Amino acid sequence: MGPHPAVAAIRLAVRRVLHDVITEFHRHAGPDRPAGAARRPAHAAGSPYAEAAAAGGSLTALPERPDTPLVLVACSGGADSMALASALAFEARKLDVRAGGITVDHNLQPGSGLRAAEVVTRLTAMDLDPVEAVAVHVGREGGPEAAARDARYAALDAAAERHGAAAVLLGHTRDDQAETVLLGLARGSGIRSLSGMAAASGPAGRYRRPFLQLDRQTARKACLVQSIPVWDDPHNIDPAYTRSRLRHEGLPALEKALGKGVVEALARTAQLSRDDADALDTWAAEAELTVRDETGRLECAGLHALPPAVRRRVLRRALIGAGAPAGSLFARHLEEVDRLITGWRGQRAINLPGRVEALRQGGRLVIRQS
Repeated sequence: MGPHPAVAAIRLAVRRVLHDVITEFHRHAGPDRPAGAARRPAHAAGSPYAEAAAAGGSLTALPERPDTPLVLVACSGGADSMALASALAFEARKLDVRAGGITVDHNLQPGSGLRAAEVVTRLTAMDLDPVEAVAVHVGREGGPEAAARDARYAALDAAAERHGAAAVLLGHTRDDQAETVLLGLARGSGIRSLSGMAAASGPAGRYRRPFLQLDRQTARKACLVQSIPVWDDPHNIDPAYTRSRLRHEGLPALEKALGKGVVEALARTAQLSRDDADALDTWAAEAELTVRDETGRLECAGLHALPPAVRRRVLRRALIGAGAPAGSLFARHLEEVDRLITGWRGQRAINLPGRVEALRQGGRLVIRQS
């Protein structure tokens, strides 16, 4: 008798991602070792791991195996990430991959350090290695949710670099994707926001999201049938947080008004929007080469001839290239710069985030730091 359908679903999702990671790893590593080579158990007799352990060495300090990719799971202790950790541990034993785990302690709740230690214990019991808890300081810029996210990803980036990880798995589900699309829609910041979360993102596709096609209930059920303890973060039901209100009030109201299937439809919208946004970004990158003069300055006439969606992408690329932080550039900024092209009335220079300014001079758009 096979595993429970929920367990089978999460394992299949992780297996597919691991195959991708392994293939990419060996493609970049060269032909010296075939991707399908048999994996030697880490603690097999005669292995450097076993020798280090026999000598009293710490497992976290054991020698690396550079011919085998390391995949880390980012685990909060919640149902989604614990289900992900269990699937990674199971699949890694059958594949040419090492598996470890990272939990981030945001220090936002009493006892958060103890909970992080509990997560480390549970991940270690799954035979993941290395496993560590990383404490971070959460600032205030962008609001509490954005600040916590920035601190978390900074910690995960550092952990991935420190351990030489080929990938970091994140437990975002289809429900999380639907919420992200609605939040993007509410911000009114364009098709890229409606694209939601990518299956692979970050430096060289470091972050992988195997569960984007699975619902939250599947992950929770997988934990239940495997008797995996989970922790429900009280922030996830705190109405002070926008995503929490959307999860417990907004989405249920939409389903009541529109019927079931809203989450699936929003996730499908994310994928379609991502395809469109990717195509427009490619178009903009090619178009930018045609609207610059011999000195590299943007020509207003050439910009004016571009479709608005392409022109604004060219402008955004130019602003970021001049030093404007991508996360601080909003639709209103692009609209103001766009009016220098489409509604020129002798406007003054426009001040933008990152001390960048945009002004029109002699039929050219000049973007520079002030």
